[in-house]
Amino acid sequence: MKNWTMPIELGYLQLRASNRISEYAYKINQKFIQLNYMYQAGYLKHFTEEVFLAIGCPEQEAKLAAQVLVSADLRGVDSHGIARLAGYVRLYDHGRLNPKPEIKVVYETPSTAVVDGDRGLGLVVAPKAMEVAMEKAEKVGSGWVSVRNSNHFGIAGYHAMLALEKEMIGWTMTNAAPLVTPTFSLEKLLGTNPVAVAVPALEEPPFVADFASTAVAYGKFEILQRKGLPAPLGWAQDAEGNATTDSNAVKSGGGLLPLGSDREHGSHKGYGLGAIVDIFSGVLSGANFGPWVPPFATAGFMNAQEGVGLGTGHFLGAMRIDGFRPAEEFKKDMDKWIRAFRGAKAVEGQKVLIPGDPEREAEADRFTNGIALLEPVVLSLDELAKRFNIPFENNL
Repeated sequence: MKNWTMPIELGYLQLRASNRISEYAYKINQKFIQLNYMYQAGYLKHFTEEVFLAIGCPEQEAKLAAQVLVSADLRGVDSHGIARLAGYVRLYDHGRLNPKPEIKVVYETPSTAVVDGDRGLGLVVAPKAMEVAMEKAEKVGSGWVSVRNSNHFGIAGYHAMLALEKEMIGWTMTNAAPLVTPTFSLEKLLGTNPVAVAVPALEEPPFVADFASTAVAYGKFEILQRKGLPAPLGWAQDAEGNATTDSNAVKSGGGLLPLGSDREHGSHKGYGLGAIVDIFSGVLSGANFGPWVPPFATAGFMNAQEGVGLGTGHFLGAMRIDGFRPAEEFKKDMDKWIRAFRGAKAVEGQKVLIPGDPEREAEADRFTNGIALLEPVVLSLDELAKRFNIPFENNL
């Protein structure tokens, strides 16, 4: 067997015996016994590049898109990783994805801009928009870019973290297909609409908050569907507005619930947060918004309503720390902030985490031990390999 792929049933015992598997991976294997095959990130990245090249993406954009996509798997966000590769190809098949977009600024001031993505991969459009934001921040202290005419951009955290390379604070938001029912609504009007904020520290790892404005992202339901498992109560409602554990509820007329799940637990706040993201990403840029945001190519959600704008919208920002105070002083205080929270007394058997800790731990583990893929994901990659005549070891 080649060294870049390993069936988890065999590899797990080998890795555990050699003490190379972490507590994180051990728990993953205990809990999700349906994880089937391990792949090294570099192999998955190369395969993803080849698929994007096959649909006509230029080489550098294919590399960037693959980097963004596989970074989600590395950071433990399986719902937004290579499992979505076939979805991007379906967008291309339906004429909704331009593999060679002319990404351009269509409106700007010294600190703001609107970028038109020309129906390109959001995986490419968003990093380029963040470059615009950082260039403006370098000149005037902060830069804010609203994006229209884009597509799904992967994990929000990747784009926010680009600002860390410039020792800036990064912000990222995106609207998404209407799968979410606002508080008391039976209609799906908002997307999962995530927010990410990345803040550098001096000696401590950066603060990286990346979260949906819903109880969970829809990708978590896709994972449950692949496993044939129910959803926890509080994630979704059925077509009549009742709480449900049916992981297929959204496909059968129900909807995702905002962060908080119900009014008594603060769902109006999650609804408000999702609405803010939608306005900044869609209304501000001239993209589609609310119920008109086109769906990602998830099975059962290909058809879009006639839009009120152009494509999917994003919002990205970069802030120079020294626009507020000396950067070194700020980062020292961030170290103190992080250590205070991480050192807090916790309930038995738990520890207080800093946003970004779980993803960083997952990345360290998966970079060494590999990325576990479910069998349905491996099958979808195998289909792409056969279609585009790209070598792929499925080991099924």
